[in-house]
Amino acid sequence: MLKKYPEIKLIGEAENGKDLVDLVQKRKPHVVLTDIKMPRMDGIEATRQLMKKNPEANIIALSMFDEDNLIIDMLEAGARGYLLKNSNKEEIMEAIRMVSNGQTFYCKTTSAKLVSMIAKSKFNPYRKTPAPEFSDKEIGIIRLICDQLSNKEIAEKLNLSVRTIEGYREKIQEKMEVKNTAGIVVFAIKKSIYQIK
Repeated sequence: MLKKYPEIKLIGEAENGKDLVDLVQKRKPHVVLTDIKMPRMDGIEATRQLMKKNPEANIIALSMFDEDNLIIDMLEAGARGYLLKNSNKEEIMEAIRMVSNGQTFYCKTTSAKLVSMIAKSKFNPYRKTPAPEFSDKEIGIIRLICDQLSNKEIAEKLNLSVRTIEGYREKIQEKMEVKNTAGIVVFAIKKSIYQIK
């Protein structure tokens, strides 16, 4: 599937975690897509080893639906994002582009439970980045997004049009350098804009 994209060059494939670590050391790829569960060495240990040797490694974890704890372990080990194995090709490409630019990528179908687990975990991709400036209106909207309100519900609550809220949401995502609601929520909690109730 990835071979169809001219901007992507596949430079290696590993059958297990140990081979992955050796291959990455040799080939120095910009992005590593790795399974969490692998023989000989799992993706979590492989990621830890890769990050020790190269803290700038851009690693994306591939996971199954029910692997919330493993996703947290992967992120804490140093992965910059994760995708569910049934993600479509557009989302996989978006993840590769964002992670290769040093950004974090959260799968679009992230559950509220997993977002909360990521936010409470040691994983903090925003440690070094200063918080962008948000207006009071933006902060209010960020908090409503974190409360899981839809654009329509936020619009009704604030007496604004849905289109206006969509505009705010786009601007918020741009400032945070995130792509979806999961990214907004994790950013807001890590930067103390929102507290988990």
